[in-house]
Amino acid sequence: MSEKPDQYFFNFSFFKIDPKWRWMADLAKAESAKEVENVIKNSGIMFRSYSNLGLRDDADFLFWFVAQTVEEIQRVIEKLYQTVFGKYIVPSRTYLSCTRPSIYVDAGKPHGFVTRTEPKKHVIVYPFTKTREWYLLPKEKRQEIMDEHIEVSKKYPQVILNTTYSFGIHDEDFMLAFEVDNIRDFQDLIMDLRETQVSTYVKNDIPMIVCVKKDIIPLITSLG
Repeated sequence: MSEKPDQYFFNFSFFKIDPKWRWMADLAKAESAKEVENVIKNSGIMFRSYSNLGLRDDADFLFWFVAQTVEEIQRVIEKLYQTVFGKYIVPSRTYLSCTRPSIYVDAGKPHGFVTRTEPKKHVIVYPFTKTREWYLLPKEKRQEIMDEHIEVSKKYPQVILNTTYSFGIHDEDFMLAFEVDNIRDFQDLIMDLRETQVSTYVKNDIPMIVCVKKDIIPLITSLG
């Protein structure tokens, strides 16, 4: 069965750079950066690139891929590894999820990434899992709790939320990606959400990974 046009797989691929990369000649690194940009841009799938440099000890950068099949994602990562730069990177975190209509909000709302909304300065990648008790609640009670959650979120229109689902295809229940220009706005949102009922039913919501938007060539250049 083919995928519906409005359904996508999301892949958050975080990488560490091998310190040996920094010893390469600058010209060779510049040429490799162009090679990577060419490979990814010609892959035919949607993507964004972000830096974690100095913000995490387990990741230096993120490639965020969106495609209609997991095979398309595999192909672009395969080609990435075949580049010169690809010989000097190691995956540190990988998350897989997909878009689905929500039973709690308007299913017709367009997805921020897929509609190619202009990226904001930062994205915070936020995997989380709810407790078993959440799914045992009556649907009406879950809707009531989510309505409260949604009302709080509406106070922060400057924060764009990308919600995707990992049930059965990865270790988490959900993958959230919050796009924001001012990180403090996201922090304020999370502090408010902590006071809602839904937070009672969150089993695990770490890590929260702050990423800074960078195009591919400046990103690779920044790695030393």
